[in-house]
Amino acid sequence: MDAHWFLEITPFDWQAIVTALACGTIIGLERQVKGRPVGIRTSALIILGTYVFIASSTYVSQHATMTDPSRIIGQVITGIGFLGAGVMLSKGRSVYGVTTAATIWALAAIGVIIGIGQHGSALKLSVIVVVILFGVDTFEEYSQYLGKRVRKRMKHWSNTKPKKEDIDQQNTDSTSSNLSPDDKTS
Repeated sequence: MDAHWFLEITPFDWQAIVTALACGTIIGLERQVKGRPVGIRTSALIILGTYVFIASSTYVSQHATMTDPSRIIGQVITGIGFLGAGVMLSKGRSVYGVTTAATIWALAAIGVIIGIGQHGSALKLSVIVVVILFGVDTFEEYSQYLGKRVRKRMKHWSNTKPKKEDIDQQNTDSTSSNLSPDDKTS
């Protein structure tokens, strides 16, 4: 066995693999620092796996007749949707993990971009994803309108139970509003 045999990975290329690992590290580092479920390892694996599917389908389509490599992209999106659904959690009226699920979809999209040979675009998109993840959190911390306090206030409002008098008054109002002007008494 020589080194050339070991380093040969057709139909894949090392530049794409390194790009996938770099993009996964860029995005995964942000998630891992914040203690989110999808960290460096998972991010890199999602991007790398998506790249492998796209590169494999491209290779097969070049060596077989009647194949459509774009169908693999659709199947990857479906599979990634299930993975994203797995990180979402519903508790009461709240849903947790939506940002992580959306990040998983973005990771797969970056893997597709690498699979079609656009390594520079994939790196740029990775930086944009991190800017969105980090920047919006930072903006929420310093904004009185978008901060976590707004969510807490909304949660507080949803946890308050209406008084019986208020419900009776609403029922009375809705009954009287359904009457035609001729049915109402003065």
